Amino acid sequence: MSSKEHAGVVSGLDKLYEFDREPVTDDKLQPGKYFAGLLAGEHVAGTEFVIGASFVSWGASPMNVFLGLALGNLLAVLTWTFMCAPIATQTRLTLYWYLRKIAGPAATAIYNVLNAIMFCILAGCMITVSASAVRIPFGIPPQVKWYPESAGFVVVVLVVGALVTLLAILGFKRVAQFGSVCSPWMFLMFMGGAVATLPVLAMEAGFANISSWAQFWEAASKFIWTGSTPDGSPGLTFWQITAFAWICNLAMHGGLSDMALFRYARHWSYGAYSAFGMFFGHYLAWIFAGVMGAATARLMQVSMAELDAGEVAWQALGVTGILTVIIAGWTTSNPTIYRAGLAFQGVTPGWPRWLVTLLTGAATTIIACFPFVFTKLLNFVGLYGLLLVPVGAIVFVEHWIFPRIGFTRYWVSRKRLFVSWPALISWGVAIAAALWLERSGTLHLFFLFLPIWFLTAILYTILAALFGAREPLPEDDGIKTAEMLDTSAKRVSQPKTAKAMPEQTDVVLWVARVVALLSLAACLALPVWVYTRGASGFEASIATMKNLIIWPTLVYFISGTVWAVRRDRQKGGEDAAA
Repeated sequence: MSSKEHAGVVSGLDKLYEFDREPVTDDKLQPGKYFAGLLAGEHVAGTEFVIGASFVSWGASPMNVFLGLALGNLLAVLTWTFMCAPIATQTRLTLYWYLRKIAGPAATAIYNVLNAIMFCILAGCMITVSASAVRIPFGIPPQVKWYPESAGFVVVVLVVGALVTLLAILGFKRVAQFGSVCSPWMFLMFMGGAVATLPVLAMEAGFANISSWAQFWEAASKFIWTGSTPDGSPGLTFWQITAFAWICNLAMHGGLSDMALFRYARHWSYGAYSAFGMFFGHYLAWIFAGVMGAATARLMQVSMAELDAGEVAWQALGVTGILTVIIAGWTTSNPTIYRAGLAFQGVTPGWPRWLVTLLTGAATTIIACFPFVFTKLLNFVGLYGLLLVPVGAIVFVEHWIFPRIGFTRYWVSRKRLFVSWPALISWGVAIAAALWLERSGTLHLFFLFLPIWFLTAILYTILAALFGAREPLPEDDGIKTAEMLDTSAKRVSQPKTAKAMPEQTDVVLWVARVVALLSLAACLALPVWVYTRGASGFEASIATMKNLIIWPTLVYFISGTVWAVRRDRQKGGEDAAA
């Protein structure tokens, strides 16, 4: 590549500006459909196979799964809607940059590096999940140790990681657009896999088919969620399942990391779009994955511990199942790497976002070659949230509580302090308390969120008062928020948008939409057909379905992509994303 071509590439990448250190402007805000697609795509993930199967291994009962997951995911949606999204839409900043205004450069640097590393590990796990599916056609064995046992697996991870990183570099709009196309199909694949494998459980229960809710409940109680672990120990309680569903994305909502996404929302109520991810992903997909996992284990006569996401999807859906796991891993790792890049951006002054994201993606891909996080995913998710949620409590207190009790908001910035000792001390004490409570057996890991959040909030308020937060201070001229730029909630609710193209009938758009919908209908009809054939014709019918379902899948992605791109162009979406 010549120096002129190199300069052109760099110049083009530099145009992918994502408001790394200043508020998002009104003309760049995005409509709700992007958040619905992005959050659904992110949370209908390949790891749902892992988590859904874990509820089976942990001995949860059907009642606790259905009701506990419903309540826990509702609490997560409410946390996004009433805690994370309002702060994001008022400031229009990432947490990684807003924290600098609240806690100063030192605490922000520590948080950003820690958060970015955690995001890299989490995104690496998603890439590992995708690779667990790609390995199957190449005959690569499952990777169940903390290190890779196959050079072929490493090659697969490198290819998947490169594709994921490329999409993350393209920015919020492309990440959201990708998720909006993938999410309806992914959800139907989870549903279809569960429906198609129900005859296996019918055979185990002695039914010709599962034709009623009572029969499903009986089979589920005996062969899926039995209420006890394989060694006979009591299973997870209702409150443990509720708490897990709430804290599964604790760093994103309670820890406010998803300010990076919701700063593009037109209104704080867009936080409710997280329900598309929580209930289509974490609620239904976990249940469907549990059914698929239990059926696959029975079909192959192995334990759940011997299966990975790729194997479960392959047995249920064939090649289409492999594609499901690959894309599910992509749609989760894309926004995760995007967040990690923004976090590192806060400690790499002068570096363009695309370069930071590229390096972040490279580090994430290397991590993905070592499946250690995949094997310890659930514990990692819990500890990850506990490490970062105290910072969310600090930001919440300073943003909402301080103005109401007469304290000076942004007092650290106004005093020009490099280190916020109240922030660092309260954060450190909270983490130490969490580790002690968990290691001593006083509280289960899943229940630590609330006491640690309130402990941090109280400690920070007291210490901030002692260190100068009660003093009247002049406004600083440092980091600006959307509020300081006079971007009020009323103005933000009606943003300036690029001029839309005149209304006209687009035949290609209409045809693409119809074809996409018919393709999705076919993707669901085939598993339903397997289900209706029952236990007697299961082997022949599921083999036929596996051979056929890939074709409506391919048609959907072609027509769905055409529809999404032309729709955005018709509404001026390309100009708004420039």
